[in-house]
Amino acid sequence: MASILDKLDPVMNRYHEIEESMADPEISTDFERVQELAKERASLESLVNIGGKYKVLVDEIEDLQSLVRDGSDPELVLMAKEEMEEAQGKLEALAQELRVALLPKNPNDERDVIIEVRAGTGGGEASIFAADLYRAYTRYAQNQGWKVEVMDSSPTEVGGFNKIVFQINGKGVFSRIKFESGVHRVQRIPNTETQGRIHTSTATVVVLPVVDEVEFKVNLEELRIDVFHAGGHGGQNVNKVATAIRIVHEPTGLTVVCQDERSQHKNKERAMSMLRSRLFEAEENRKDAEVSEARRSQVAGAERSEKIRTYNYPQDRVTDHRSNVNFHGIPKLMDGGFEDMFDRLSAWEEERLLDDATE
Repeated sequence: MASILDKLDPVMNRYHEIEESMADPEISTDFERVQELAKERASLESLVNIGGKYKVLVDEIEDLQSLVRDGSDPELVLMAKEEMEEAQGKLEALAQELRVALLPKNPNDERDVIIEVRAGTGGGEASIFAADLYRAYTRYAQNQGWKVEVMDSSPTEVGGFNKIVFQINGKGVFSRIKFESGVHRVQRIPNTETQGRIHTSTATVVVLPVVDEVEFKVNLEELRIDVFHAGGHGGQNVNKVATAIRIVHEPTGLTVVCQDERSQHKNKERAMSMLRSRLFEAEENRKDAEVSEARRSQVAGAERSEKIRTYNYPQDRVTDHRSNVNFHGIPKLMDGGFEDMFDRLSAWEEERLLDDATE
Protein backbone atom coordinates (compact mmCIF):
# COMPACT_ATOMS: atom_id res chain seq x y z
CA MET A 1 0.00 0.00 0.00
CA ALA A 2 2.74 2.42 1.01
CA SER A 3 4.68 1.90 -2.24
CA ILE A 4 1.62 2.78 -4.36
CA LEU A 5 0.99 5.92 -2.29
CA ASP A 6 4.67 6.84 -2.58
CA LYS A 7 4.32 6.77 -6.38
CA LEU A 8 0.92 8.44 -6.34
CA ASP A 9 1.74 11.42 -4.13
CA PRO A 10 4.16 13.11 -6.60
CA VAL A 11 1.57 12.72 -9.39
CA MET A 12 -1.20 14.30 -7.32
CA ASN A 13 1.13 17.08 -6.17
CA ARG A 14 2.06 17.81 -9.77
CA TYR A 15 -1.63 17.90 -10.76
CA HIS A 16 -2.35 20.52 -8.08
CA GLU A 17 0.74 22.50 -9.13
CA ILE A 18 -0.58 22.61 -12.70
CA GLU A 19 -4.00 23.82 -11.53
CA GLU A 20 -2.36 26.59 -9.49
CA SER A 21 -0.16 27.60 -12.44
CA MET A 22 -3.15 27.78 -14.79
CA ALA A 23 -4.89 30.08 -12.31
CA ASP A 24 -1.84 32.36 -12.14
CA PRO A 25 -2.70 35.63 -14.00
CA GLU A 26 0.77 35.84 -15.55
CA ILE A 27 0.58 32.32 -17.00
CA SER A 28 -3.12 32.45 -17.97
CA THR A 29 -2.36 35.06 -20.64
CA ASP A 30 0.32 32.85 -22.26
CA PHE A 31 -1.82 30.78 -24.66
CA GLU A 32 0.90 28.27 -25.59
CA ARG A 33 1.89 27.65 -21.97
CA VAL A 34 -1.74 27.18 -20.94
CA GLN A 35 -2.24 24.66 -23.74
CA GLU A 36 0.88 22.78 -22.66
CA LEU A 37 -0.29 22.69 -19.03
CA ALA A 38 -3.83 21.68 -20.03
CA LYS A 39 -2.43 18.75 -22.02
CA GLU A 40 -0.31 17.61 -19.07
CA ARG A 41 -3.26 17.98 -16.69
CA ALA A 42 -5.49 15.91 -18.98
CA SER A 43 -2.85 13.13 -19.07
CA LEU A 44 -2.89 12.96 -15.24
CA GLU A 45 -6.66 13.34 -14.71
CA SER A 46 -7.62 9.66 -14.80
CA LEU A 47 -4.79 8.72 -12.44
CA VAL A 48 -5.70 11.51 -10.01
CA ASN A 49 -9.37 10.42 -9.97
CA ILE A 50 -8.43 6.80 -9.22
CA GLY A 51 -5.91 8.01 -6.64
CA GLY A 52 -8.51 10.17 -4.91
CA LYS A 53 -10.88 7.18 -4.53
CA TYR A 54 -7.97 5.06 -3.29
CA LYS A 55 -7.01 7.54 -0.56
CA VAL A 56 -10.65 7.88 0.59
CA LEU A 57 -10.85 4.07 0.95
CA VAL A 58 -7.54 3.94 2.86
CA ASP A 59 -8.86 6.53 5.35
CA GLU A 60 -12.19 4.68 5.63
CA ILE A 61 -10.41 1.38 6.42
CA GLU A 62 -8.25 3.09 9.06
CA ASP A 63 -11.41 4.49 10.77
CA LEU A 64 -13.04 1.03 10.71
CA GLN A 65 -9.89 -0.55 12.17
CA SER A 66 -10.04 1.98 15.03
CA LEU A 67 -13.63 0.93 15.80
CA VAL A 68 -12.60 -2.74 15.83
CA ARG A 69 -9.63 -2.02 18.12
CA ASP A 70 -11.85 -0.07 20.50
CA GLY A 71 -14.12 -3.12 20.88
CA SER A 72 -16.51 -1.46 23.40
CA ASP A 73 -19.62 -2.16 21.32
CA PRO A 74 -19.69 -5.78 19.98
CA GLU A 75 -22.50 -5.01 17.52
CA LEU A 76 -20.59 -2.01 16.12
CA VAL A 77 -17.42 -4.13 15.88
CA LEU A 78 -19.28 -6.76 13.82
CA MET A 79 -20.65 -4.11 11.44
CA ALA A 80 -17.21 -2.50 11.16
CA LYS A 81 -15.61 -5.85 10.26
CA GLU A 82 -18.20 -6.47 7.51
CA GLU A 83 -17.71 -2.99 6.07
CA MET A 84 -13.95 -3.36 6.32
CA GLU A 85 -14.02 -6.62 4.33
CA GLU A 86 -16.05 -4.94 1.57
CA ALA A 87 -13.75 -1.88 1.55
CA GLN A 88 -10.65 -4.11 1.37
CA GLY A 89 -12.07 -5.79 -1.74
CA LYS A 90 -12.65 -2.41 -3.39
CA LEU A 91 -9.17 -1.27 -2.35
CA GLU A 92 -7.51 -4.29 -3.99
CA ALA A 93 -9.38 -3.63 -7.25
CA LEU A 94 -8.38 0.07 -7.15
CA ALA A 95 -4.78 -0.87 -6.34
CA GLN A 96 -4.61 -2.94 -9.54
CA GLU A 97 -6.10 -0.04 -11.53
CA LEU A 98 -3.48 2.25 -10.01
CA ARG A 99 -0.61 -0.12 -10.80
CA VAL A 100 -1.66 -0.15 -14.45
CA ALA A 101 -2.26 3.63 -14.52
CA LEU A 102 1.18 4.26 -12.99
CA LEU A 103 2.99 2.20 -15.64
CA PRO A 104 5.21 4.29 -17.95
CA LYS A 105 3.29 5.21 -21.09
CA ASN A 106 4.79 4.52 -24.50
CA PRO A 107 5.48 8.07 -25.75
CA ASN A 108 4.46 7.06 -29.28
CA ASP A 109 1.03 5.63 -28.38
CA GLU A 110 -0.96 8.63 -29.63
CA ARG A 111 0.94 8.95 -32.92
CA ASP A 112 -0.23 8.09 -36.42
CA VAL A 113 1.63 5.22 -38.09
CA ILE A 114 3.34 4.26 -41.31
CA ILE A 115 3.03 0.53 -42.03
CA GLU A 116 5.19 -1.36 -44.48
CA VAL A 117 4.11 -4.88 -45.50
CA ARG A 118 6.59 -6.94 -47.54
CA ALA A 119 6.18 -10.39 -49.07
CA GLY A 120 8.66 -12.85 -47.56
CA THR A 121 9.30 -16.47 -48.45
CA GLY A 122 6.72 -18.24 -50.59
CA GLY A 123 6.78 -16.53 -53.98
CA GLY A 124 3.42 -15.42 -55.39
CA GLU A 125 1.51 -16.79 -52.40
CA ALA A 126 3.61 -14.59 -50.08
CA SER A 127 2.68 -11.51 -52.12
CA ILE A 128 -1.01 -12.47 -51.91
CA PHE A 129 -0.68 -12.86 -48.13
CA ALA A 130 0.95 -9.41 -47.95
CA ALA A 131 -2.08 -8.02 -49.80
CA ASP A 132 -4.42 -9.86 -47.41
CA LEU A 133 -2.69 -8.25 -44.42
CA TYR A 134 -2.88 -4.82 -46.05
CA ARG A 135 -6.62 -5.23 -46.63
CA ALA A 136 -7.13 -6.48 -43.05
CA TYR A 137 -5.36 -3.45 -41.54
CA THR A 138 -7.22 -1.12 -43.91
CA ARG A 139 -10.60 -2.53 -42.92
CA TYR A 140 -9.73 -2.36 -39.23
CA ALA A 141 -8.70 1.27 -39.67
CA GLN A 142 -11.93 2.09 -41.52
CA ASN A 143 -13.95 0.46 -38.72
CA GLN A 144 -12.20 2.80 -36.26
CA GLY A 145 -12.93 5.85 -38.41
CA TRP A 146 -9.25 6.28 -39.24
CA LYS A 147 -7.87 7.56 -42.54
CA VAL A 148 -5.64 5.35 -44.74
CA GLU A 149 -3.31 6.64 -47.47
CA VAL A 150 -1.10 4.45 -49.68
CA MET A 151 2.42 5.92 -49.89
CA ASP A 152 4.22 3.38 -52.06
CA SER A 153 3.40 -0.02 -53.55
CA SER A 154 4.89 -2.75 -55.72
CA PRO A 155 2.02 -4.92 -57.02
CA THR A 156 2.52 -8.39 -58.51
CA GLU A 157 0.84 -9.99 -61.50
CA VAL A 158 -0.97 -12.53 -59.28
CA GLY A 159 -2.84 -9.77 -57.42
CA GLY A 160 -0.59 -9.35 -54.42
CA PHE A 161 2.16 -6.96 -53.34
CA ASN A 162 5.90 -7.43 -53.09
CA LYS A 163 5.70 -4.34 -50.88
CA ILE A 164 3.07 -1.84 -49.86
CA VAL A 165 3.60 1.19 -47.59
CA PHE A 166 0.65 3.12 -46.18
CA GLN A 167 -0.11 5.67 -43.48
CA ILE A 168 -2.96 5.46 -40.96
CA ASN A 169 -4.08 8.66 -39.24
CA GLY A 170 -6.37 8.68 -36.22
CA LYS A 171 -6.60 8.83 -32.43
CA GLY A 172 -4.24 6.45 -30.65
CA VAL A 173 -3.37 4.48 -33.80
CA PHE A 174 0.13 3.43 -32.69
CA SER A 175 -1.16 2.12 -29.33
CA ARG A 176 -3.27 -0.46 -31.20
CA ILE A 177 -1.16 -1.28 -34.27
CA LYS A 178 2.29 -1.39 -32.61
CA PHE A 179 1.96 -5.13 -31.89
CA GLU A 180 2.04 -5.98 -35.60
CA SER A 181 5.78 -5.46 -36.24
CA GLY A 182 7.47 -8.75 -37.10
CA VAL A 183 7.18 -11.80 -39.34
CA HIS A 184 3.68 -13.17 -40.01
CA ARG A 185 3.49 -16.79 -41.22
CA VAL A 186 0.56 -18.28 -43.13
CA GLN A 187 -0.24 -21.97 -43.69
CA ARG A 188 -2.92 -22.60 -46.29
CA ILE A 189 -3.72 -24.13 -49.69
CA PRO A 190 -3.10 -21.45 -52.33
CA ASN A 191 -5.69 -20.88 -55.07
CA THR A 192 -3.04 -21.91 -57.61
CA GLU A 193 -2.37 -25.26 -55.89
CA THR A 194 -3.85 -28.11 -57.95
CA GLN A 195 -3.01 -31.01 -55.61
CA GLY A 196 -4.42 -29.55 -52.40
CA ARG A 197 -1.06 -29.20 -50.64
CA ILE A 198 -0.65 -26.77 -47.76
CA HIS A 199 1.99 -24.11 -48.40
CA THR A 200 3.82 -22.00 -45.81
CA SER A 201 4.55 -18.37 -46.70
CA THR A 202 5.57 -15.28 -44.78
CA ALA A 203 5.17 -11.52 -44.85
CA THR A 204 7.06 -8.94 -42.78
CA VAL A 205 5.25 -6.02 -41.18
CA VAL A 206 7.01 -2.88 -39.94
CA VAL A 207 5.06 -0.29 -37.91
CA LEU A 208 6.66 3.15 -37.63
CA PRO A 209 5.39 6.12 -35.59
CA VAL A 210 4.82 9.28 -37.67
CA VAL A 211 6.93 12.25 -36.57
CA ASP A 212 6.80 15.79 -37.94
CA GLU A 213 9.61 18.12 -38.92
CA VAL A 214 9.47 20.06 -35.66
CA GLU A 215 9.90 16.94 -33.50
CA PHE A 216 12.68 15.29 -35.50
CA LYS A 217 15.05 17.26 -37.67
CA VAL A 218 16.71 15.65 -40.69
CA ASN A 219 19.88 17.26 -42.01
CA LEU A 220 19.06 17.95 -45.67
CA GLU A 221 22.78 18.07 -46.52
CA GLU A 222 22.97 14.36 -45.68
CA LEU A 223 20.34 13.43 -48.28
CA ARG A 224 20.58 12.47 -51.93
CA ILE A 225 17.26 12.97 -53.72
CA ASP A 226 16.65 11.31 -57.09
CA VAL A 227 13.68 11.97 -59.36
CA PHE A 228 12.66 9.27 -61.84
CA HIS A 229 9.71 7.88 -63.83
CA ALA A 230 7.23 5.79 -61.83
CA GLY A 231 7.10 2.21 -63.09
CA GLY A 232 4.14 -0.11 -63.47
CA HIS A 233 3.84 -3.83 -64.23
CA GLY A 234 6.62 -5.06 -66.48
CA GLY A 235 8.62 -1.88 -65.90
CA GLN A 236 6.62 0.40 -68.21
CA ASN A 237 6.39 4.08 -67.28
CA VAL A 238 3.13 5.10 -65.65
CA ASN A 239 3.75 8.83 -66.07
CA LYS A 240 5.45 10.63 -68.93
CA VAL A 241 6.68 13.23 -66.43
CA ALA A 242 9.24 12.08 -63.82
CA THR A 243 7.41 12.24 -60.49
CA ALA A 244 8.78 9.32 -58.45
CA ILE A 245 11.15 10.20 -55.61
CA ARG A 246 14.02 8.25 -54.10
CA ILE A 247 15.74 9.66 -51.00
CA VAL A 248 18.99 8.21 -49.70
CA HIS A 249 20.23 9.10 -46.22
CA GLU A 250 23.93 8.92 -46.98
CA PRO A 251 25.33 8.44 -43.43
CA THR A 252 23.24 5.28 -42.94
CA GLY A 253 22.45 4.22 -46.51
CA LEU A 254 18.76 4.19 -45.60
CA THR A 255 16.67 4.53 -48.79
CA VAL A 256 12.98 5.32 -49.24
CA VAL A 257 10.99 5.48 -52.47
CA CYS A 258 7.60 7.03 -53.14
CA GLN A 259 5.96 6.87 -56.55
CA ASP A 260 2.22 6.36 -56.06
CA GLU A 261 1.26 10.02 -56.43
CA ARG A 262 1.24 11.85 -59.78
CA SER A 263 2.70 14.92 -58.10
CA GLN A 264 6.46 15.05 -57.58
CA HIS A 265 5.93 17.40 -54.63
CA LYS A 266 3.48 15.01 -52.94
CA ASN A 267 5.81 12.02 -53.50
CA LYS A 268 8.70 13.98 -51.99
CA GLU A 269 6.58 14.99 -48.99
CA ARG A 270 5.60 11.38 -48.35
CA ALA A 271 9.12 10.07 -48.89
CA MET A 272 10.44 12.59 -46.34
CA SER A 273 7.78 11.46 -43.86
CA MET A 274 8.81 7.82 -44.36
CA LEU A 275 12.49 8.71 -43.94
CA ARG A 276 11.85 10.72 -40.75
CA SER A 277 9.90 7.83 -39.25
CA ARG A 278 12.64 5.31 -40.08
CA LEU A 279 15.42 7.53 -38.70
CA PHE A 280 13.32 8.30 -35.61
CA GLU A 281 12.76 4.57 -35.03
CA ALA A 282 16.49 3.86 -35.42
CA GLU A 283 17.30 6.59 -32.88
CA GLU A 284 14.64 5.29 -30.46
CA ASN A 285 16.05 1.76 -30.77
CA ARG A 286 19.58 3.06 -30.15
CA LYS A 287 18.51 4.88 -26.97
CA ASP A 288 16.38 1.95 -25.94
CA ALA A 289 19.27 -0.51 -26.26
CA GLU A 290 21.19 1.59 -23.75
CA VAL A 291 18.46 1.24 -21.16
CA SER A 292 17.32 -2.40 -20.93
CA GLU A 293 15.82 -5.37 -22.74
CA ALA A 294 12.54 -4.90 -20.86
CA ARG A 295 12.27 -1.29 -21.99
CA ARG A 296 13.03 -2.31 -25.57
CA SER A 297 10.01 -4.60 -25.62
CA GLN A 298 7.61 -1.79 -24.68
CA VAL A 299 9.03 0.81 -27.07
CA ALA A 300 9.88 -1.11 -30.19
CA GLY A 301 7.60 -4.11 -30.06
CA ALA A 302 8.79 -7.23 -31.86
CA GLU A 303 12.06 -7.45 -33.72
CA ARG A 304 11.47 -7.40 -37.46
CA SER A 305 13.08 -10.81 -37.91
CA GLU A 306 11.01 -12.41 -35.15
CA LYS A 307 8.10 -14.68 -36.11
CA ILE A 308 5.24 -13.19 -34.13
CA ARG A 309 2.15 -14.94 -35.50
CA THR A 310 0.99 -17.98 -37.47
CA TYR A 311 -2.26 -18.06 -39.48
CA ASN A 312 -3.26 -21.71 -39.87
CA TYR A 313 -6.16 -21.72 -42.34
CA PRO A 314 -6.96 -25.49 -42.34
CA GLN A 315 -7.45 -25.37 -38.56
CA ASP A 316 -8.99 -21.86 -38.60
CA ARG A 317 -6.50 -20.87 -35.90
CA VAL A 318 -4.24 -17.85 -35.43
CA THR A 319 -1.46 -18.24 -32.86
CA ASP A 320 0.28 -15.21 -31.40
CA HIS A 321 3.71 -16.52 -30.37
CA ARG A 322 4.50 -13.68 -27.94
CA SER A 323 1.43 -13.99 -25.74
CA ASN A 324 0.94 -17.75 -26.48
CA VAL A 325 -2.74 -17.08 -27.18
CA ASN A 326 -4.80 -18.75 -29.93
CA PHE A 327 -7.62 -17.04 -31.80
CA HIS A 328 -10.24 -18.60 -34.07
CA GLY A 329 -12.23 -17.15 -36.95
CA ILE A 330 -9.65 -16.26 -39.60
CA PRO A 331 -12.20 -14.87 -42.11
CA LYS A 332 -13.43 -12.33 -39.53
CA LEU A 333 -9.86 -11.43 -38.52
CA MET A 334 -8.74 -10.89 -42.13
CA ASP A 335 -11.79 -8.67 -42.62
CA GLY A 336 -10.41 -6.28 -39.99
CA GLY A 337 -11.77 -7.97 -36.86
CA PHE A 338 -8.67 -7.35 -34.73
CA GLU A 339 -10.46 -5.90 -31.67
CA ASP A 340 -10.26 -8.97 -29.43
CA MET A 341 -6.67 -9.74 -30.48
CA PHE A 342 -5.46 -6.20 -29.86
CA ASP A 343 -7.25 -6.10 -26.47
CA ARG A 344 -5.54 -9.35 -25.46
CA LEU A 345 -2.15 -8.07 -26.63
CA SER A 346 -2.63 -4.83 -24.68
CA ALA A 347 -3.41 -6.89 -21.56
CA TRP A 348 -0.35 -9.09 -22.22
CA GLU A 349 1.85 -5.97 -22.49
CA GLU A 350 0.43 -4.60 -19.22
CA GLU A 351 1.19 -7.89 -17.45
CA ARG A 352 4.78 -7.86 -18.69
CA LEU A 353 5.27 -4.25 -17.61
CA LEU A 354 3.75 -4.97 -14.19
CA ASP A 355 6.10 -7.95 -13.78
CA ASP A 356 9.05 -5.72 -14.72
CA ALA A 357 7.90 -3.04 -12.26
CA THR A 358 7.75 -5.51 -9.35
CA GLU A 359 11.18 -7.09 -10.02
